[in-house]
Amino acid sequence: MPTLSFEGETHDEIVRKVRRWLASVEGQEEHLALPEAVEKASELTKDALTVIAQAAPAPIARTEVVKALTRMGYEATDTTKRALISGLDALSDATEGDIVKRVEKARNSVLYEMNAAVARQLLRSLKG
Repeated sequence: MPTLSFEGETHDEIVRKVRRWLASVEGQEEHLALPEAVEKASELTKDALTVIAQAAPAPIARTEVVKALTRMGYEATDTTKRALISGLDALSDATEGDIVKRVEKARNSVLYEMNAAVARQLLRSLKG
């Protein structure tokens, strides 16, 4: 019987993981706003911290030092996330959203150039 499980220290963390999994199963591809991208990056960082902490041998993983370092990593990630989002909000307010639009245009341009490069390489390989 197949099973699926999610681990997390808080209810919110488990809910985020379930939503991420559901989105991947449904094949949802979404374009993220900058604050959402920062949020997702912080979630990934926290997930990585959890994986690293769990990878330690059990006697070490249970020590207060490892627990404190992991907690400090979470706090630093949250602080950085809040600072970045506040900075993005302030920048957006100061430029009336123009800078965000320019960044999105640059992102789209990079994706187009990357896709064009991949297409050229594919054509070269097909021509042999």
